[in-house]
Amino acid sequence: MNTTNLHFRSNRVRDIVRLFHEELDGMYGSGEVGVFLDMLFEAFLGWDKVRLLTSREQTIDQSDLLRFHWALEDLKKHRPIQHIIGYTDFCGCKIKVSPDVLIPRPETEEIVNWTINHFTIQHSSFNILDLCTGSGCIAIALKKNFPTADVTAVDVSPAALEIARQNAQNNGVEVRFMEADVLGGINGVTGPYGLIVSNPPYVMEKERAQMQRNVLDYDPSLALFVPDDDPLRFYRAIATIAKKHLAKDGLLAVEINEALADETCAVFRAQGFTPKVHEDFRGKPRWISATR
Repeated sequence: MNTTNLHFRSNRVRDIVRLFHEELDGMYGSGEVGVFLDMLFEAFLGWDKVRLLTSREQTIDQSDLLRFHWALEDLKKHRPIQHIIGYTDFCGCKIKVSPDVLIPRPETEEIVNWTINHFTIQHSSFNILDLCTGSGCIAIALKKNFPTADVTAVDVSPAALEIARQNAQNNGVEVRFMEADVLGGINGVTGPYGLIVSNPPYVMEKERAQMQRNVLDYDPSLALFVPDDDPLRFYRAIATIAKKHLAKDGLLAVEINEALADETCAVFRAQGFTPKVHEDFRGKPRWISATR
């Protein structure tokens, strides 16, 4: 296939960059397209930002040009850049993603970083439980930062757990993964746990209309949505599990729906916890920490 069939003027880097901006700036904005290009050149060619900036006259071979062509076509279809390159960075970990798992968000990184700064090994039980683990990103990042902790991660999806196991192996950490439905209670956990964390499904069905195509078309609905008439079902289940398995001096941290912060706090208060709402970098209520 020649370069004219690929819509590129040539196989020079400058022409690849130019075409991406011409085709995508109207959809995503120039800044985000620049980020896409940084990620693609790193994933496809191993280039860092400096090399991309200083190698505009360099040419790439035809097979690599074809990869950029299909990446451009996928981005036009709103396919997430993380799916195109196959991974994302999360708290210093390289996390493989696929349509079977939710792509980790920056807001979730905030929760993990806050938890790392507020949880210490002085707790009576240094075990960690991650509920609705998905890609395993939270459990893996915590294990990286607390290497002596015993970490257990639970999810209902066998496909998600397979991705999570691969991510743990790729990041050189040992995490115990369990297939279980949090809504039905979980058996086989060996608490008490000094730390329980979760990023459960919390998007109400009526909020679909507000969501972007790259989320709706590519992230698994199982990891996102809850019924409009029972949006707090996972938090009731988590509160029940935490009441039974969280150590007396333990810490609970859960991501929440910004529209339901007060209602979610009430769920945990009903089980004897003292919750506190935290805002994300956008100033929106994003997670709750709770103690007994």
